[in-house]
Amino acid sequence: MVAATAETDPVETAADAADDPAIWRNPADPAKSLVIGTDKKAGIHVYSLAGKRLSFTPADRLNNVDLRTVGTRVIAAASDRADVDAAHVSLFTLDTAAARLAPLGRFPAGPGEAYGMCLWTRARDHALFGFVVLKDGRIDQVAIDVSGGVPKVTTVRSMKLASQAEGCVVDDRTGLLYVAEEDVGLWRFDADPAAPATATPIAQVDGKTLVADAEGLALAPSGSRGGYLVVSSQGDNAYTLYRLPGVT
Repeated sequence: MVAATAETDPVETAADAADDPAIWRNPADPAKSLVIGTDKKAGIHVYSLAGKRLSFTPADRLNNVDLRTVGTRVIAAASDRADVDAAHVSLFTLDTAAARLAPLGRFPAGPGEAYGMCLWTRARDHALFGFVVLKDGRIDQVAIDVSGGVPKVTTVRSMKLASQAEGCVVDDRTGLLYVAEEDVGLWRFDADPAAPATATPIAQVDGKTLVADAEGLALAPSGSRGGYLVVSSQGDNAYTLYRLPGVT
């Protein structure tokens, strides 16, 4: 058993509200890294590693969040569920010194209800992409361009799983996208938009090692390809770890 060493201040809305986190690692002083966390009924928070709330940005129905460094800026992207018939991506910049998010806008990302969200920086050209996981199992890949005055979000590819999915994460080292289909298991895709939209099964919901719902995904990388894929095994209030790169 791995015991928690800290927890965040609670969100101020009730019931199923606090949802998805992302961590910005401070390269100069890792102890001053920041945690971003969504309150899917009110907005998005920034916390210290000790869990102290440092700032709050109001927003409607943000579900999952991820972040990447783009040039000198840290960009955060969240799946926006405010319109259940039209998915959107909300973008922010993270002021790491002030521990505060500044909204960049809300951008359409196709039909359906946005649910999961993760980002990928392509190694060869540092292009930024997002993966919006829709509640019906569709996964829309969007190119995110923040080089101009107004960001551009453009759908470049779609993939499909058979049932509801949410959690996703991309390993920037290998260009592999991992997605959790909640009642079925884990799938792997090539993250490059030019690659076939083929899903490779890598782990099943079996009621033992992984118990439905399989939801949040995270990476604990080590070296050039190693580390762990961490999966929220929600049905038994546990986390399942799979060893990378082979997911064993």
